[in-house]
Amino acid sequence: MNRSGAESDKRTAVEVTKDKNGIGRVLLRNPRGASARAIFKPPKAVRGGIPICFPQFGSRGLLEQHGFARNKIWVIDENPPPLHPNDSNGKAYIDLLLKPSEENMKVWPHSFEFRLRVSLAEDGYLTMISRIRNINCKPFSFSFAYRTYISISDISEVRVEGLETFDYFDNLCDKERFTEQGDALTFESEVDRVYLSSSDVIAVLDHERKRTFTIRREGLPDVGVWNPWEKMSKSIADFGMRNTRGCFVLMEQQWRNQ
Repeated sequence: MNRSGAESDKRTAVEVTKDKNGIGRVLLRNPRGASARAIFKPPKAVRGGIPICFPQFGSRGLLEQHGFARNKIWVIDENPPPLHPNDSNGKAYIDLLLKPSEENMKVWPHSFEFRLRVSLAEDGYLTMISRIRNINCKPFSFSFAYRTYISISDISEVRVEGLETFDYFDNLCDKERFTEQGDALTFESEVDRVYLSSSDVIAVLDHERKRTFTIRREGLPDVGVWNPWEKMSKSIADFGMRNTRGCFVLMEQQWRNQ
């Protein structure tokens, strides 16, 4: 995923402080991709960034909403495999590992290793690659998604290109199936949709800030789009008042029950 355009706000976005007990605290002075009231305390999922949904997406199963991976502490692989020689120029990367805990095994009794590689190029291009390995070869099925929060100026100034002519399930209409008719998706009210087998390249255009986020995907056929608009934003405690009408759009890249 990459971003182009100018950023007008030059304030420091993040400040790390300590409370009266000496415990570290993160202050989002100018949140980008995260809510101003995001809760940084497990098991609460952080309202921002790119949460990982695994082994379940949404409520389609017996586990907690979006599975347990997004609420766990991942381990840094101190000796990760190197980048491919053709893909290593100017890139910094880190590998994060997640393995099942005793608690996880009680609710989802499958052995796995989830490796998430996050790399950042000099031009600002962010790449995320997930590899899920079956440890004991006992078959299991799962759902997986990146829930990408994209910080925007005002949702009414945003359009999403690359979804035209594709079918989608509308979660606000009892998952009824429709076909996208417009040349771009714009927002005039709450949106909660899952586009099926959509384009590999999607662009989120923020006209007010004059910037574009481009999302390129491989092996993730479905795309969820969500913005809560005014009424629902006010009912969610970890949004903050600045998010009334939604200062983000959520783009979910999904892989379903394979």
